Amino acid sequence: MRKIFLPLTKDIIKSLKQGEMVLLSGLVLTARDAAHKRLFDALKSGKKFPVSLKGETIYYTGPTPNRNGEVIGSCGPTTSSRMDPFTPLLLKHGLVGMIGKGERSKKVSLAIKKYGAVYFITIGGAGAYLSEKVKTAEVIAYKDLGPEAIYRLTVEDFPAIAEVL
Repeated sequence: MRKIFLPLTKDIIKSLKQGEMVLLSGLVLTARDAAHKRLFDALKSGKKFPVSLKGETIYYTGPTPNRNGEVIGSCGPTTSSRMDPFTPLLLKHGLVGMIGKGERSKKVSLAIKKYGAVYFITIGGAGAYLSEKVKTAEVIAYKDLGPEAIYRLTVEDFPAIAEVL
């Protein structure tokens, strides 16, 4: 497996092959349905945006609370297609990578190609294992959403597969 260091660059994305297994290390954001809706609504209405998406990778997860000594609780991927209504606009505003599970719509696949981004899939049902790959976790926006808040995670050797390029 090839190691990929985040943030992603256009050169790294161009070098990926569909189906390639990678280990991601660096900073990612988390965001699920509720956070996506808020981000989308903020962009549509011209409101202040809580975080820059330029060059960012979003992991579609809602971590469970951490236990004693853990950085984060279980953080498995959620079904990515639920973010499809919001994804093209987020890509237009600089998002370059997404991590989740499941297929993306034709519209989203075309937007990923148009903006030179990448969609990675990771292991569904392995939230406890994936949480071991998280070295730091901090809520950076929408704290009131609980597990659906936007976190900034530092991940190390996070397993993924390049699915849509």
